[in-house]
Amino acid sequence: MEKAPIGVFDSGFGGLTILREFTELLPDYDFLYLGDNARTPYGNRSYESVYEFTLQGVQYLFSQGCHLVVLACNTASAKALRTIQQKDLPVIAPDKRVLGVIRPTTERIGDHSANGHVGIVATAGTVSSGSYLMEIQKFFPDLHVSQEACPMWVPLVETGETDNPGCDYFVQKHIDQLLKKDPDIDTLLLACTHYPLLLPVIRKFLPAHIRVLPQGKIVAEQLADYLYRHPEIEINCGKNGTRRFLTTDSVERFNEFGSRFYQSHIHAMQIHF
Repeated sequence: MEKAPIGVFDSGFGGLTILREFTELLPDYDFLYLGDNARTPYGNRSYESVYEFTLQGVQYLFSQGCHLVVLACNTASAKALRTIQQKDLPVIAPDKRVLGVIRPTTERIGDHSANGHVGIVATAGTVSSGSYLMEIQKFFPDLHVSQEACPMWVPLVETGETDNPGCDYFVQKHIDQLLKKDPDIDTLLLACTHYPLLLPVIRKFLPAHIRVLPQGKIVAEQLADYLYRHPEIEINCGKNGTRRFLTTDSVERFNEFGSRFYQSHIHAMQIHF
């Protein structure tokens, strides 16, 4: 079977923070990134729309030869992954795999908290899905978890407003609301791939003893473990160190804004489903 890149799908730019961690930990592997920027954001869309859009992205990456696709998007992982895994894959591609970012994160989150109190900040779609609460319950049933939906954080990142006073207002507002729910939180999970770009602002308003945990490094470590445990998938992954970028919207905008997330220059190609 011909070797192919690992596919990475996201609704836009955020998944590039996950991809960056993938390429740092697994530099020899080939990666193909697809951002559905023409229809971003997914956070406030219905389950049906997120599922439909995500399946289209997965099928496109399959058409490019990918044997493994990672949904580097919390909303897609929450609203579409299980249906794709259980309903679609057995029919359209039984020998291929689709993974998300929620389960790998929840398998490890409890190990990072000293007192068993964790806070989660995420999009409204991710919070309302309850996916993090359900998954954490499986692995750490005694963990105290509080969630806070932050609907303005993604737009602030994508419009480049992270250095403005308005950004400070919305970040402080949601951190304060989260800590009111549980003042004993000692670990904060950034359960959105955009949020690492807000880290300096988050730190400004978060008590110093609280550990901030972007999920990219955790997911990368879990991907490496998955490849080790599944040699039948790993053997089909190309290892020439290539990185390719695709977007459903403007290439110029993707290259400009995407470079902020990936922290390196990128050159994308536009595609249409």
